[in-house]
Amino acid sequence: MIQFILNNQLIKTDKPASTTLLDFVRYDENLRGTKIGCREGDCGACTVLIGSMKEGKLEYMSATSCLTPLPNVHGKHVVTVEGLNLPDKLNQAQQAMVDCSGTQCGFCTPGFVNSMCGYALTCAEPTLESAISAIDGNICRCTGYKTIERASAKLAEKLQTKDKNNAMSWLVANEFVPDYFLDIETRVKAIQTPLVIPVQTGIPIGGGTDLYVQKHDELHDYDLDYLFDKSELNGISFDGNACVLKSSVTVTDLMENERLLETIPNWYNYLKLLSSTPIRNIATIAGNIANGSPIGDFTIILLAMKAQLTLTNKENDSRKVMLKDFYLGYKTLDKKADEIITEIAFELPTNETQFNFEKVCKRQYLDIASVNSAMTISNSGNTITEAHASMGGVGPIPTYLAKTSEFLANKSITVSVIKEAEQILQTELSPISDARGTEAYKRLLGRQLFFSHFITLFPETIKMDHLL
Repeated sequence: MIQFILNNQLIKTDKPASTTLLDFVRYDENLRGTKIGCREGDCGACTVLIGSMKEGKLEYMSATSCLTPLPNVHGKHVVTVEGLNLPDKLNQAQQAMVDCSGTQCGFCTPGFVNSMCGYALTCAEPTLESAISAIDGNICRCTGYKTIERASAKLAEKLQTKDKNNAMSWLVANEFVPDYFLDIETRVKAIQTPLVIPVQTGIPIGGGTDLYVQKHDELHDYDLDYLFDKSELNGISFDGNACVLKSSVTVTDLMENERLLETIPNWYNYLKLLSSTPIRNIATIAGNIANGSPIGDFTIILLAMKAQLTLTNKENDSRKVMLKDFYLGYKTLDKKADEIITEIAFELPTNETQFNFEKVCKRQYLDIASVNSAMTISNSGNTITEAHASMGGVGPIPTYLAKTSEFLANKSITVSVIKEAEQILQTELSPISDARGTEAYKRLLGRQLFFSHFITLFPETIKMDHLL
């Protein structure tokens, strides 16, 4: 029996575990404010808030309900736009949208309101930039966004006096959320019982952001093994200079990790290019790797970081494989049917090591890359001691640039070396013409992104006009 609190109501359901949260709230609970848009996590019309217990405290995040399996909200608090309504007036986010003319047709509005209220619940230091970032997963086809940005600015301004020590009481008193939120943490703690779902075929699923896009209809006929909230598959740890990720770690977990933010310059900005806030909140790193997409953003990042995977079968036998050896062909993996990725390990950059990630797509945010690339370079003075480069969108698998990386080792950081390395790079690319660009365009992007690594990492030595 799946149990969770939906708005102010305790839900107990034996619906098939493969049911999405979106379908449950609309068709079983008749809460039609949560809209069906793309069903692929792109539009944000189905955005809800999910509150989970973390280290004894209830924390909220926005999520796309169209990609959220129902078991992933077991023991949690799910909030739709109906659950944010005050008894006799608009809440602060709704009022800001009205005051700033932030809505026209209204189809996207519930998703925006949910994201804005989620921001009110989670923000520690409200700013216009972070308020707009909180709605980066919501698309509007009517307003041109400026009115919504003004509504976000108004909300951020009202949050300036938020009481951090007694945040929920302050949010209720100042009409951001209804008063039933005051008791939710106690009620959620009361339903913290493990969920046991019988597994037959044992097809593993984490956040659902890949599988529910690719196999939405088929999943309803499968028995799935839900991994998202298994404690043994969650967590980030450090052993010296090594970072070890459990397989259910999300992109947001990595964006918020203080050690990674301190160690890798621009880490937050790199990961901001990966999808949107509601997707980053539920998308697992192992899912991005196992999907096998030739342009998986985090796969490209980890390839350049010399990542190693731990694969574990149902008998709990484990083996390790380098990520660069994991992809055997298009969507073909060095993974047995009963194995799952349980850990991802990589070395953090040191004082002698630098990392850079580049991505080109039709939109800057919330889009799939045409070509993406990452590079780790260790250097001693003006000499490259070790290099590891990767590129996506230029072949049938995420590409580790072995020949290019090998060539760069023990070379000087000069324009001539970089240009020669780029010629080797082109021999490792095999792009095709498709909706994201022609073969020639992708080869050009590969060249430019490769050059960009050096321009970014060695600005005093390598200038853009040197490489033209």
